[in-house]
Parts: sequence; structure tokens; C-alpha cells
Amino acid sequence: MNFGMVARVLGNLLLIEAAFLSIPLGISVYYQERGAILGFLLAMGIMGLIGLFLANVKSKSSRLKAREAILIVTLGWTLTSFFAALPFVLSGSVPNLADAFFEATSSLTTTGSTVIPDVESLPKGVLFWRSFAHWLGGMGILVLTLAILPSLGVGGLQIFKAESPGPSPDKFTPRIVATTKILYTIYLALTIVQSLVFRWSGLSLFDSLVLAFGTVSTGGLAVYNDSLMRYGSNNFLVYAVAIGMIMSGVNFSLYYDLWQRRFKQVTVNSEFRLYLAILLVAVVLVSIGLYGKVYESLGETIKQSLFQVSSIMTTTGYTTADYDRWPSFSKGVLFLLMFVGGSAGSTAGGVKVIRLLVAAKVVRREIAKTLHPQAMTPIIINGRVASSEVVQGVTSFYLLYLAVFVIGSLLISLEGLDPFSSMSAVAATLGNIGPGFGNVGPTATFAMFSPFSKLLLSFLMLVGRLELFTLLVILTPSFWRE
Repeated sequence: MNFGMVARVLGNLLLIEAAFLSIPLGISVYYQERGAILGFLLAMGIMGLIGLFLANVKSKSSRLKAREAILIVTLGWTLTSFFAALPFVLSGSVPNLADAFFEATSSLTTTGSTVIPDVESLPKGVLFWRSFAHWLGGMGILVLTLAILPSLGVGGLQIFKAESPGPSPDKFTPRIVATTKILYTIYLALTIVQSLVFRWSGLSLFDSLVLAFGTVSTGGLAVYNDSLMRYGSNNFLVYAVAIGMIMSGVNFSLYYDLWQRRFKQVTVNSEFRLYLAILLVAVVLVSIGLYGKVYESLGETIKQSLFQVSSIMTTTGYTTADYDRWPSFSKGVLFLLMFVGGSAGSTAGGVKVIRLLVAAKVVRREIAKTLHPQAMTPIIINGRVASSEVVQGVTSFYLLYLAVFVIGSLLISLEGLDPFSSMSAVAATLGNIGPGFGNVGPTATFAMFSPFSKLLLSFLMLVGRLELFTLLVILTPSFWRE
């Protein structure tokens, strides 16, 4: 194991994180928040010293193998989450370290769950850091470092594969750095456009920026206690955020195809079509449960249905209504969407639509084989035959996801919650969604949990963000054997 190179990459990652803290520090200086200023300065100093030490560790080789890449990604996410919690603690905003780690992990993994009952009491700089951490983690904190990896003499393809969501990450160009630049150009463009639209809807510049960070990263941490409920009557903003969430749940490679005028590749993309179909069907089903029972107006029914379906499916977690009070049928549809997620190659969490598509085709193939046992029925995705490795990977992912969900739900149930609240708490964190149902519904927080459960849920956020295998593999003895 090339621990020297692992340390160098992690050190540079911490230096980058410390540099980014200067932005919320500037926000706190502008608003004259002394406690927050001190907290950011101390955190930057600690990160800088540790980062410089690690970045200067000598390595025996500049080559990265799969094991080193996996270790870098796992430790990178864990360390950045821990150090991202320092401003919360050192500023006095969140005095409990377990709570601060939960909040920071929720931010970076774009989960959107919170343990802070009164977020409006936080300093503006800390609020900005919560949302800005969304943006940093949305595309991947280590994907962000790939731009500097060539200067370290490290190839970033292994890291890109280990961190990127989906069964087979897209690489647009032969050079991974060029692919990274394309991804962040798209990401930045979506952020700018959404922030301008939100500003035009009547929000302040600060609110527009943090809302855009949460929308484009599908994070969902809000700066108000009621999330976006206070804006429920602003139809333009509600629809703008819903469309922004849907766009952020699309595979970013499709935006590159649009830029290259490859329109047919977008329209025939199987995952994209299924993604839109699930959204449409879910909106119709939720609306059926709401119309005439919760909302008398068809327009209001469709608006609220579209927003909450988009928010849950893309794992954003913003709310414009207390959907926990909705009829059981509508709540059931939303709960099922927690196990769908967005597209591979997007900022959305969850299982991913492409895996549902592969699983559905596998089921259809097995049904066909009962009638024609000798028939060869390949799995076709976007006109190409899916390899047996991809199919096996999807099957393994589902089995492991179910196992983690069941074990997590049992452990959380030790808190004395009802089964539905326990399961939704695990589904909300494992799927990087944010709010759940019952005791962790849209008007509640995760503050009630014990420190052990908060750390467990934080672990589930990291497991879900790294899509199970990347993090869990380092817990196996074979990973550490030469």
C-alpha cells in the first residue's frame, strides 16, 4: 500500500478545503459575526497545518492502484466531513461534536438532514458554509482535486471511478482532467442560471445563492426552519426550484451531448426516458391522493405534487408543505421514491434509475427464459449490450443496499421510535435524501437521536454517497493484505 501517496493527496484535499473556508469567512466578516470569524480562522489554521504536514509526506511511487484510490476516497470523505464540522464547533453554533459531525456530513454528502432545531439563529457565515458544502460535495470533493493531481504525478482515473455515482461512470474525453473540467463547467453554469432565476423571483442575493447551492447539488439544507414553506404561495419560485431539482437529477453527460448537438443521444437515452416517466407517474399518483382531500384546487395539487415528488426522487429534500400529513397513499408513493433516486452521473443520491432499468430488464429476461430456456436474451441499455459485470454489480448492489437498510433500521429502532420512523430515518440518510416521515418528517429534525445513532446515521450518509462498496470494502481483511 502506497501510504505516502495517499497522505499527499489527502493533505492537498485538506488545503483545498481550508482555502474554501475563506468564502464563508468573508460572509461572516461582512455581517460582523465575531464568533463565526474566530471559528473559521481556527478551523482554517488547523486544516492548513495538518494539510501541509500530510502534503509533504514522501511516497515511494507516484502510481495509484485501485486500493490506494479506494482508501483515498473513503478517508477523504471521512476527513473532510470531520474538518468541515470544526467551524460549527469552534464558532459555538453547534457545541456538540457528534451533532457537528452529523451536520457537516449531511452537508458534504448532500443529504440535507439536520440536528439544528433553529437554523435561523445561526450566523450567516455558518449558514453559507452549510449550503456551500453542499455544492462542494455535489460533484465529489475528490473529483474537484483532479485538476491538481497531474502536478502531483498521480493519474486520477481510479479516484474518478471510486467516487462517481452509478454502475459505470461516464468519461467524455480520453483525459480525466478534461472530463472533470467539462463536468464542473456544466455544474457552475447550472448554479449561475438557477441563482439568477431565484434572484429574479424576489429572493435576496444571499438566499438565491444558498438555494441554488442546495438545488443544483440536490442537497436541500435550507436557511429557514420551515425549509421553503414560507414561499409556498410564490408559484414562480416553487416551479423554478422543482425544475432545477429535476435538471440536477439528470445525467450530466446529456448536457454535454446537447452542447455537442447530439440531440438524438439525449432523446433515445433509456435512463433519461425512464427518469421522466417515473416522475410523471409519481406526480399523477400523488395528485390523485391529494385532490379534493388536501387541496381543492387542481393547480395547487399539481404544484405541490410536482415539487415534493421532484424533491424526494432527486434526493434534494426541500419542502413546501408538510407532506407527513398527507393521505397514506400519497405518502406511500413518496416513500417508494426514496428508493429510486436520480440518474447516474448526476448530483442526486439514491439507488439510481439506471440500476432500476437494468434490474427490470433482468427480471424480464428471466420471465422470457421460462418460456424459451435456450434463448439468448442480452440486456440492452442505450443500444449497447450491458456486460455481465454490470448486471452482477447491480444485483449485488441491491442485495447489499437491502441488507444495510434492514440492519440500520433495526439499530435505529433501539431509540424507541415506531418502525416507520426508524425505516424512513435510515432511508433518508442512506439515500442522501434529508427529511423522512414520522418523527423525522419535514417539520422535525434528527436532534432527538443519541450520539451513537447520530454517528451511525452519519456513517450511513457516507456509505450511501460512496454507493456502499467503496467504503465497505476497506472494512474487509482482504483489502489490507498484500
